[in-house]
Amino acid sequence: MPVAPKPIPETSDANPLIDAPKIREQLERLLAHPLFANSKRYPALLAYTVEQTLLGNAAELKERSIGVEVFGRSPTYDANADPVVRITAGEVRKRLTQYYYDPTHRSELVIELPIGSYVPFFRGPERSPIEPELAPVVPAPVVESEGMPVSTTPSPGGGWRWWLAGSIVTLMVFAASAGWIAGRRYKAEPPPPSNLDRFWEPVTDSLNPTTFCLGEPAKNLDVSTINSYDAPVSGNSKPEPLYFRLHYSGHLALADVITLTRTVAALASRHKAFRVVPASEASFSQLREGPVVLIGAFDNIWTLRVTQKLRFGFESKDGVALLVDRKSQTQTTWATAWDLPYQKLSRDYAIVARIQDGTTGQPVIIAAGISEEGTEAAGEILYNPVYLDSLLAKAPKNWEQLNMEAVIGTQVIEGHPGPPTVLALETW
Repeated sequence: MPVAPKPIPETSDANPLIDAPKIREQLERLLAHPLFANSKRYPALLAYTVEQTLLGNAAELKERSIGVEVFGRSPTYDANADPVVRITAGEVRKRLTQYYYDPTHRSELVIELPIGSYVPFFRGPERSPIEPELAPVVPAPVVESEGMPVSTTPSPGGGWRWWLAGSIVTLMVFAASAGWIAGRRYKAEPPPPSNLDRFWEPVTDSLNPTTFCLGEPAKNLDVSTINSYDAPVSGNSKPEPLYFRLHYSGHLALADVITLTRTVAALASRHKAFRVVPASEASFSQLREGPVVLIGAFDNIWTLRVTQKLRFGFESKDGVALLVDRKSQTQTTWATAWDLPYQKLSRDYAIVARIQDGTTGQPVIIAAGISEEGTEAAGEILYNPVYLDSLLAKAPKNWEQLNMEAVIGTQVIEGHPGPPTVLALETW
């Protein structure tokens, strides 16, 4: 039975400083946008959760009740076998992120759907490119390079995939540490620093732990399930679009984990402390504590926010994912259509950067592609001296004292990236 509405409050329970009429006005704005207007499920869930919160029924916003009231499921339906609510909520979160990432919406009231909850949160417009109060933060696993993980308990929003990622990193730590100890036995003097050592120096010289911040593909997606719930997508015989593969590639983004396990060796060999956190659980205060390595682009809100201030950055317009040059009047060709079947993806593009971020006050290294193949190719620059040298050959001789950002291109064959090629480089 529908929940009996309570008297409509003048202000929102989620934020008593924002009145309900303004929230409803912003909701109408969102529902009219193509990100929501072209679907049936996404606007239905968003509108229902917002309205029920404004009516004072936030406590009743559970997975089963939403499945019954919004999607017409039986009160006894199996939510594990039919995860329509979880899938739809994950997509709503991503579409809200894309909507507010557009600079034209920065002055608008913000409606968020926090990870692990179906109760929306409302707040005023963003005041700066990076906000400390993005969402409730859950402590994430911390991995120390000098021993076992300080905490191996998965965070509530992370699941076993983060435990698995932490396990992989721990194995890398032991392997790198063993190699370092063995090397010390046979070398009386350390060799001169390589370009790879010098590139990572702002991170490895820090006394504080480094935060590896990874993007998060949505969980538990079955493409056939999406087809059955969303009217604009029909038939299971179509090739899987790049958009689905990027955001729903399983419990872990394999390219992100590959990049993580290979780049973390730069810290493990020096017995430097680090931690691995998903983007949704990384707080602004954490990013201010020490160096940051950002992996992934469209599934990592922190990458989008940091690159927003740089010459090269990511945008999504009219169904196309773009890597843009903000100093050029000419539109770049570094783009991929969201609905492109991933089997047909032949080129991908990414950003590699090493900067001193003015907002956090910390050194930041970025490896982020439009799709996973681009991220993996960008990651090769960070750990393969051959490809790093090819980038540094285009940089000034005093590159160690400069910020740098590069656009990387790679050929993709059967879902695997080829060698990374430097397409553009900015230093300052």
